[in-house]
Amino acid sequence: MLVAAAVCPCPPLLVPEVAAGAAPELDAARAACADALGVLAAARPDLLVVVGPAGETGTFPEGTPGSFRGFGVDVAVRLGASATSATSAPGALRAARAEPQGVLPPSLAVAAWLLERTGWSDAPIEGLGIAEPTTAERCIQTGRELAARAGRVALLVMGDASACRTLKAPGYLDERAAPFDASVARALGSADVPALQELDIALARELQASGRAPWQVLAGAAEAADLAGALLFEDAPYGVGYLVATWS
Repeated sequence: MLVAAAVCPCPPLLVPEVAAGAAPELDAARAACADALGVLAAARPDLLVVVGPAGETGTFPEGTPGSFRGFGVDVAVRLGASATSATSAPGALRAARAEPQGVLPPSLAVAAWLLERTGWSDAPIEGLGIAEPTTAERCIQTGRELAARAGRVALLVMGDASACRTLKAPGYLDERAAPFDASVARALGSADVPALQELDIALARELQASGRAPWQVLAGAAEAADLAGALLFEDAPYGVGYLVATWS
């Protein structure tokens, strides 16, 4: 059963070495992420599953390495402290071609960095990358399956809101972006499961909201959990919506 969840953004810029001179601009986001991970630790989970957007769907055992060399810095991470493989989630999303074995997608690499930064050692960890085209129904079912993996399951859910908040944003300015982000912030801040399940997939894609599929996995996992939500951070630096929330 799901006992807690943390929702964090996944820009590599959260890693100070990647952000370089702009690193202080995301200090508040980093602090909020650390607070969110504290909520997960306090829930005393038996298993932590990290869920994030990926180019292709795939599962990643504890100990899987990742790096930020593709972003110009020699920073390596590992998903949890153990190099041994964890059992994949029964029924978890799989594709004919998964992410390259042994390499975390960027969103999960950011999660691994956050977990290392906060010294996570409270439960075994597994990773699940979700491809953007995954249907809401499949995401929700995957969430249900993850929640059934152990008596006390926690989720670390990575993903950004829209990338169209300003003229200089990656997706340019779209007037629909701010209302979309506000609706997601309300849903995450109030643990509104139906609102997340009913997110407009086409609109999320047009606004380049990478968190849509992971948020819907969370919605599936939380259906029977009766958790309360709290929004810890909401901002749109660089024209991209970043949200941090906890469910407990």
